[in-house]
Amino acid sequence: MSFAERTQWNTEESDLARAHRVRAAAGLPIADLTASNPTRCGFGYAPDVLDVLKAAEALDYDPQPKGLLRAREAVCKYYADHGVAVEPDQVVLTTSTSEAYSFLFRLLCDVDSEIVVPVPGYPLFDFLAGLSDVRLKTAPLVYDFGWQIDPQGFRLAITERTRAIVLVHPNNPTGHYTKEWEAAELGRICRERGIALVVDEVFLDYAFGAAEGTFAAGLEGVAVYVVSGLSKIAGLPQMKAAWIVATGPQKHEALARLEVVADTFLSMNAPVQAAMPAWLAGRGGIQRQIRDRVRGNLTELDRQLHGQGATVRLEVEGGWYAVLRIPALQRDELTVLELLKQGVWAHPGYFFGMSEEGWLVVSLLSRPDEFSKGTEVLAAYLRTQESGNNRRS
Repeated sequence: MSFAERTQWNTEESDLARAHRVRAAAGLPIADLTASNPTRCGFGYAPDVLDVLKAAEALDYDPQPKGLLRAREAVCKYYADHGVAVEPDQVVLTTSTSEAYSFLFRLLCDVDSEIVVPVPGYPLFDFLAGLSDVRLKTAPLVYDFGWQIDPQGFRLAITERTRAIVLVHPNNPTGHYTKEWEAAELGRICRERGIALVVDEVFLDYAFGAAEGTFAAGLEGVAVYVVSGLSKIAGLPQMKAAWIVATGPQKHEALARLEVVADTFLSMNAPVQAAMPAWLAGRGGIQRQIRDRVRGNLTELDRQLHGQGATVRLEVEGGWYAVLRIPALQRDELTVLELLKQGVWAHPGYFFGMSEEGWLVVSLLSRPDEFSKGTEVLAAYLRTQESGNNRRS
């Protein structure tokens, strides 16, 4: 029996995964600086958060392809809180942003069509594109006193097979929000080439400074599809609830086609849809806790790295992660393995499309005591590495 080429991945356990598994199995301590699941990071959820799943409406099976009207209206209220008017008919509910991407790739792309994504960026795009028989092209984010897009890089990445540009706003892991001038440049490119813009806004509410705008307001003359969901907005990744908001030219035809795609799968379950209005309305409590946590951990990271010679924490505007530029003395995988031996677990930068030397990525979501211990070891390790290199030179 043969399998589809699209699933011919290397499924062997990596050296990093094996080392982590062995240490965890031995019961040795690990300060996790990769935490991404808020339900396991010590946040306080309302004791009645699950009560809404008991609503009588949850027992009624009403297979609406776009999702129940009440749930879509709650999504519209969320955008109204951001100052943008969205109509329920513009919204299609999905079980996750990954499923939302899958729906959009099916809507926009034929076999071997291309999408363009910025790097550094979300590592799951390779799999999502491959499963939809879509090719992935990359365009660089550049760093110059802060991250920014390179418009010429996007133009060079686009071919006659390109169907969409995909952004994460703010970017994961750089925390870069797309600015007005960048949105204008991308809009110009999309209009010139007749392609769509897909924007993932799951981290939208986690800005370190002033609140940033949503792309649900649309861009003139551009088909814009915004994806988001409860995983980050309400700190509820286990509830599997997300959505697509369609704007711009041909949105009515796009939504008619998306409705057929959604009707084919009917993947949204009734209890979660019935609970969405309450969970979205109550998002403020968990969001405040998460914002306080990531700000506090970012301050602690800067404290630990203060006076560190060649290690730099790059500017971050939002989200849950921080990027470190470290001396490129060895492959980052070896650095991560050596840190793991000292009880600290961090991401090598190449996980997110960076080069294989000189980058680490840490989560700001970890419990404060764990984060403090982990970054203390991390900073000491980097000082030792830098000191040893200086002696050798």
